[in-house]
Formats: sequence, C-alpha cells, structure tokens
Amino acid sequence: MNDVLIEKRGIVQWITIDREARRNAINDAVTDAIAAGLGAASADPHIRAVVLTGAGDKAFCAGADLAAGSGSFKYDYSKVGLSFVKLMKQARDLTLPLIARVNGHAMAGGLGLIGMCDMAISVETARFGMPEVKIGIFPMQIMAVLQRLIPPRKLYEMALTGEPIDAAEALRIGLLNYVVPPAELDAKLDWLLSRLLDKSPTAIRRGKYAMRTTEQLNFDQSAVFMEAQIGTLALTEDAAEGRAAFIEKRAPIWPGR
Repeated sequence: MNDVLIEKRGIVQWITIDREARRNAINDAVTDAIAAGLGAASADPHIRAVVLTGAGDKAFCAGADLAAGSGSFKYDYSKVGLSFVKLMKQARDLTLPLIARVNGHAMAGGLGLIGMCDMAISVETARFGMPEVKIGIFPMQIMAVLQRLIPPRKLYEMALTGEPIDAAEALRIGLLNYVVPPAELDAKLDWLLSRLLDKSPTAIRRGKYAMRTTEQLNFDQSAVFMEAQIGTLALTEDAAEGRAAFIEKRAPIWPGR
C-alpha cells in the first residue's frame, strides 16, 4: 500500500500510483492496492466519483515493472484470475464514475488502466503505446478493455509495431475525452467532476450498471433489459426528487436512494 496513495478529497476518492522513480510502474502489490482503493470507494456511501492518476509529471503509468526481481510475467497458473485481470473486471463493475487523470506517458498496462476507466483527461505532452512486442511479449490482458475504445486498424498497428502515439491522436481515436496543457490538467478535471457531482448518484449508479450489462446483449435483449431498468429507476427517491425539482424550478437535493 506504500506505493499507492488513497485519499478522500470531499466526495471524490483519489487513487495515486506513487512510484515516480519507477515511472509509476505496476506490480501485483500496486494492482492489489488500486483494487483496495476501488473497493473502499464502492463501500463508502459518501463517495461519488473516483480519480486514478500517477505521481509526478512524467508518467501516468509505464506498465509492468520490469526491474530485476520484480516478478513481472511470472504467473502462478494454479490460481484462477491474474491480479491485473481482476482489477480490470472490478473497474468495469464499479458503479461510480472512474476518471483517469493522465499526468504523463501511459504505456502497456498503463494504457490498460486508462482503458478500464470511464473517462480520461490527459496532458498534451503525454504519449501512449503498447511496446510489449519490443520485449518479446504482447499486450494480451489490456486488449479486453482497449478493443472497445481504439478503432481496429489503429489497435492492430499499435499492438503489432509497438510504436506510441501522441495525445492529439489518442484524443482523435477516442482513447481520451480531453487533452489540455499540463498547467490546466487539474482545472479541467475539476470542471468534469463538477458536471458529475451535481447529478443523481442513483441514476449514475444504475446507469453505469445498465450500460455495462447491455454491452453483451443484442438489440432485442438490450431493449427489453433497458425497459425494465427505466421502470425500476422511476421508482427511486432520486427520480421523485428530480421531477419535483424540475416542476418547482429549483436545484435538486439528491437523497441518493
């Protein structure tokens, strides 16, 4: 846990990979600590969003720690579910908004961390890549989240050549939501958070759950499932408060139920 800082800033939980000297590279301990942070945020009824970032201004995350003795890529296949895969699943199931604050370069597993988030804001100086083929492996695990974000032609090029792209191209292909100068990163993050935190927490929780579920359904299945979801959501206290606030022309006070 010493390599990951978990802190509550009001109603937002921040998770910071604090390994600046190692370019915020990850290992199983770091991955497990991020997972613990997500779990704590999910269990806290006061938390409304989660921010994932890296320490310093050089790297968001350089991917797996390749230092001698780090244990990277030495798996125990007697166990079901690798640490990083379990983290991606947990992030995908999280019903709180999860935002990547990309403070620097994101490579390999770092790109996977961005892919598992709902939104991403990056500094314009960051670069993004999957350099695994340069060391004789392939970006296998992170494909699970990147295949839905990066267009196929570009995904193949990045994975097969290992060559990085800049932030402008990452924005153009849909990997990022916003790109800003480094000095404006936190202001843009605060702006995005402000647009989330005044909305119904119940609608966001159930909405994220519904969106994730329907990714695996065909049109007919999705339509039927969403029909049931809107009916359920309409019965919540937040929905009643939202309608009342609209009629009374005032800001809603969300019960969160």
